[in-house]
Amino acid sequence: MPPTQAARTFRLHIGIYGRRNVGKSSILNALTEQQTSIVSEVPGTTTDPVEKAMELLPLGPVSFIDTAGIDDVGSLGAQRIERTHLALQRTDVAILVSDGAWTQFEADLLKECRLREIPVLTVRNKSDGHSPAPTTDWPGDLAIIQTSCTTGHGIADLRLALLRSAPDDFINRPAILSDLVSPGQCAILVVPIDKEAPKGRLILPQVQSIRDLLDHDASALVVKETGLKDALAMLNTPPALVVTDSQAFEQVAADTPESIPLTSFSVLFARFQGDLPTLAQGALAIRTLKPGDSVLVGESCTHHPIQDDIGTVKIPRWLNRHVGGEIDFHFTRGRDLPADLSAFKLVIHCGGCMWNRREMLSRLEHCREAGVPVTNYGIAISYVLGIFDRALAPFPEALAACQAVGHTACPGK
Repeated sequence: MPPTQAARTFRLHIGIYGRRNVGKSSILNALTEQQTSIVSEVPGTTTDPVEKAMELLPLGPVSFIDTAGIDDVGSLGAQRIERTHLALQRTDVAILVSDGAWTQFEADLLKECRLREIPVLTVRNKSDGHSPAPTTDWPGDLAIIQTSCTTGHGIADLRLALLRSAPDDFINRPAILSDLVSPGQCAILVVPIDKEAPKGRLILPQVQSIRDLLDHDASALVVKETGLKDALAMLNTPPALVVTDSQAFEQVAADTPESIPLTSFSVLFARFQGDLPTLAQGALAIRTLKPGDSVLVGESCTHHPIQDDIGTVKIPRWLNRHVGGEIDFHFTRGRDLPADLSAFKLVIHCGGCMWNRREMLSRLEHCREAGVPVTNYGIAISYVLGIFDRALAPFPEALAACQAVGHTACPGK
C-alpha cells in the first residue's frame, strides 16, 4: 500500500496535549503545513481527539493526535479530559504545549507520561510576545522548545526534536536486503579489497548485508570485482541481485548483464540509514552544477583519508569531469556539519553506517530546512557514471520520487 495508507501499526503516534487555548491545534497545523484542526480564540474549540495521518519527512508515516484541553470544565469537559487521557494509550511521543505558565495540569500530565515511559517534548508556544510571561516554576530538567505558529519560529526545531525522540523500533525499521532477495535466492556481493578496508576484516555495511541475507535464509556469494564474471558463469541460476562497492560501480555495471538487478552498498544504506527518495532526488542537483559552485562532502567517520580516498579524491574527480571544470569542494568529518548550509549547491554524504538512523535523518532534515539538496556517495557516483536509473531500479519508489520532480533519464558519462 502507498506510504500515506500505511497500517496504523506502522505509524508513529504523536499526541499533542495542553490546557485550552495554548495553541495545540495551531501547532498541529504548523507541523502538517495544512489546516488539519479548527483554530479559534474560544477556549475548548477542540472537543474530541482529532487524528491526522500523514508523511512527516524525513521521519515517515505518522499519526498526529490533537486533544481537548486538560483543564476543560463542566460535565462534558470531564468527558473530554477522560478521552484526552485515553489518547495516551496510543501515544508514542507526546508534545506538551504551554503558553508560558506551568500549572498543576502540566505537572500531572508530565508525571503520567513518565509513568507510561512516553517521551515528552515540552513546548512554550506563542513565543512572539502574545503569551503570558513564563513562570519560574517550570521543572529544571525540561528542555523547552520556543515556538510561534504566527511566525513559524521553532517549528523546524520541533520537527527535529520529534525525529530524535522517536523510539528506536520505529526509526530502525527499514531492511537492508531481505525484501529484495527472497529465502533460497542468492545475492552476489562485490567487495574490492583496497587500502581503506580494515586489515583482516570487511567494512560494516558489507558485514551487515551478509548477516541480513543469512538471517532471512538467503545466500551471499562474496567476490572481488575481478571475480564477478567467473562467479556469474559459475551459477546455474542468475542471482537475484548484484551489490557492489560504489567505487567499482563502473566495472561491475559493465560485467553484470542488464537482466540482473544491480545496486551498491551505499544505495542500500541510503535507505537503511536515511531516506532513499530524498537522497535520490538530491542527486538530480548534479545536472545543474557548474564550475565554481560550492559542494559539501560529509563523512560520518573520522578515519584518516588515504591517498585515493573516495570522499576527498574520487568523488571530486568524477564530479569535476562531469561538469567540465573545478568545483569548490568543502569537506567535513564526524558531527561537524556547518550550521549554515546556504553557501552550498549540494551536500554529498557518506552512508552513515556508523550512526543510528535517527542521527542520519536529523542531518537530512537539517539540509531540508536549509533548502539544500542532499545525496549520498553511491547515488552521486551512479549519477555521474550514467547508471543512476539502473542502480535505483530495485527501488521503484525512489525512481518515482525523481520522476515526480522532472527526471526522465540519467545522462551518460
